[in-house]
Amino acid sequence: MSKDSEQVARLHRDGKLNCAQAMLSTYGKKFGLSEELAIKMASGFGGGMGQMGETCGAVTGAFMVLGGLVYEASNPNARSEVYSLIRDFTQRFISRNGSINCKTLLGYDFSTEEGTRIIRERKLVSTICPGLDQCAAEIVEELIAEKLPHLLNEGSCEM
Repeated sequence: MSKDSEQVARLHRDGKLNCAQAMLSTYGKKFGLSEELAIKMASGFGGGMGQMGETCGAVTGAFMVLGGLVYEASNPNARSEVYSLIRDFTQRFISRNGSINCKTLLGYDFSTEEGTRIIRERKLVSTICPGLDQCAAEIVEELIAEKLPHLLNEGSCEM
């Protein structure tokens, strides 16, 4: 467990940022994204993308991080490389958590009044989500170590 993965979980658990904001603001700096811009860009992805209960914000945040680390416009294979990492990330996340869908992970649906009420009453965002945030961050770090070790050697992704 790295200090970055702990930070992602803490930022979300403390209620300062949504899951996607916590992920992108923590790791975005590794590819030159300012914290302020990362928080703005990821603001709509919490609660399963705009509290619709769809793809978990920790997952969408991780997708943005992986794209930011890998994509180079001058590389004709960049898009396929990013897509491959996204598929690998998704498989790992599902194998550990059963889904990437927010309403499945929480057991309740943010997009309904009833679901939102239960999520808030049971404090699911501060109890369940930090573990999902940390898991997503750890998978990002695994992928960097396994598939992008050159980033570690360049010092752009010290963990």
